[in-house]
Amino acid sequence: MKKLTQLFAIGLLGLSSLIAQAQDGKADYPLGAGDTIKVQVFQNPDLTIETRVSESGIITYPLIGAVPLGGLSVAAAEKKIADALQAGGFIQKPQVNIALIQIRGNQVSVLGQVARPGRFPLETVNTRLSDMLANAGGATNAGDDVVIVTGVRDGKVFRKEIDIPSIFLNDKAQDNLLLQGGDTIYVHRAPVFFIYGEVQRPGSFRIERDMTIMQALAQGGGPNARGSEKRLRLHRKLPNGSVQQIEPQLTDTVQANDVLYVKESIF
Repeated sequence: MKKLTQLFAIGLLGLSSLIAQAQDGKADYPLGAGDTIKVQVFQNPDLTIETRVSESGIITYPLIGAVPLGGLSVAAAEKKIADALQAGGFIQKPQVNIALIQIRGNQVSVLGQVARPGRFPLETVNTRLSDMLANAGGATNAGDDVVIVTGVRDGKVFRKEIDIPSIFLNDKAQDNLLLQGGDTIYVHRAPVFFIYGEVQRPGSFRIERDMTIMQALAQGGGPNARGSEKRLRLHRKLPNGSVQQIEPQLTDTVQANDVLYVKESIF
């Protein structure tokens, strides 16, 4: 019971911290479906309400009715309500304040080969792909360098494959996407090759970037006393499903699911 109480307290502390962070940067935080907010108007206590943003991004507010707030920053939402109150002739120069009570909208799912898969909230409109991967603990050793981001942009289904190392190694900052609520990041298992025959360590191994046959042999510990690096056979599956047998060169590039066989030396 004591342990459960401690875990519950930790959970409350984490939620409080998250809300505090959002409040600190509330000018940037985009409201989303599921968020619970408290709306107050200075010197008008009868207009104080606590409400939840609907799935369509709308709240119902006294005097002005349905107000679409989904996707707006907290600051923009305050202005939208204030403008509606003033335009309707209800209050002259209203001062509107919105407080975040509970954050549930604007979440991003991170799935696959990451340390901590799950759903994570967008704390600001400036959350990028690298930030969210860091929240999830980064890719595991089995994770691929390329991630898949899916979501909706401008009302259309969005999907993009992004090479994470190239963002930093090749200065492709444009690939470090700004995320939106509802996005999903998927880290697939890294491609592997297989090696067997007369090698020190037969098995499957991750394919490193631009890996050659010689480097693949090194991953398997090299040929054993009976094997020869000059007697190799490569089995490669073609797009039509057939398997091609190749006598590869040591400088050839390894492809996903290649099967490398090291033959016994003739001498």
